[in-house]
Amino acid sequence: MSEAFIRIENLTKTFRSRSRKGQDVEVLRDIDLEIASGDIFGIVGFSGAGKSTLLRCINRLEEPDSGSIHIGDEEITAMPQRDLLVFRRKLGMIFQQFNLLEARTVEGNVSFPLEVARLGKAQIAERVGEILELVGLSDRRQFYPGQLSGGQKQRVGIARALANDPIVLLSDEATSALDPQIALSVLDLIKDINAKLGLTIIMVTHQLEVIKYACRNVAVLEEGRIVEQGSVVDVLRNPTSATMKVFVKVNTEFATSTVQEGEGI
Repeated sequence: MSEAFIRIENLTKTFRSRSRKGQDVEVLRDIDLEIASGDIFGIVGFSGAGKSTLLRCINRLEEPDSGSIHIGDEEITAMPQRDLLVFRRKLGMIFQQFNLLEARTVEGNVSFPLEVARLGKAQIAERVGEILELVGLSDRRQFYPGQLSGGQKQRVGIARALANDPIVLLSDEATSALDPQIALSVLDLIKDINAKLGLTIIMVTHQLEVIKYACRNVAVLEEGRIVEQGSVVDVLRNPTSATMKVFVKVNTEFATSTVQEGEGI
């Protein structure tokens, strides 16, 4: 693996209870993680393990309690808010539920972050054209979200995340709301973007199939801690954490059941 591009050290995050009788919840505990430039890195775990919170800490949509996050030469956790707002443009985000602006066309959704960055109209038009071609939506630029399929909506979300030419792409369960065939095409697109642009991509998911198909390296979260990490091949071949053992067992049983049902047809 090449030198770490993203370094996370001793990261902790606690959600404070607003109720006098409520209990604080420690969501992330002493997270240490290194991600190489250009990697497709998976973060996997059960619901409530802290996956999405970790992703949101990386772009500081959630504020960590302690620890540090470095991206390239920048320490994100030390940035004042004003600098963070500018730097965050370099961190593209793909959401599970698309989060598109229903009153805007495909072109309007993709151009929105460029308008916020105050680019000129000619620059915006050129950039939007490039990105829509990359994600295969050049013929849908004047369509509204309500006229698109789920896969097309997610492609718009990916295009919007790429608008400001980010150095990191963060994917929060980007395929879990999609049918399997459409999810596969979105994963192929993400892999293609990684190959063409050399983008570092972090994928949060609870789907082992996504990790196996798209990621090179993976970290396993369990109750807010990283309990296992390494190459996808090594982790799947010899899982050591309770979480990954369950994932592998269930995945194997599903595969075996499918084969047996197919033989009985």
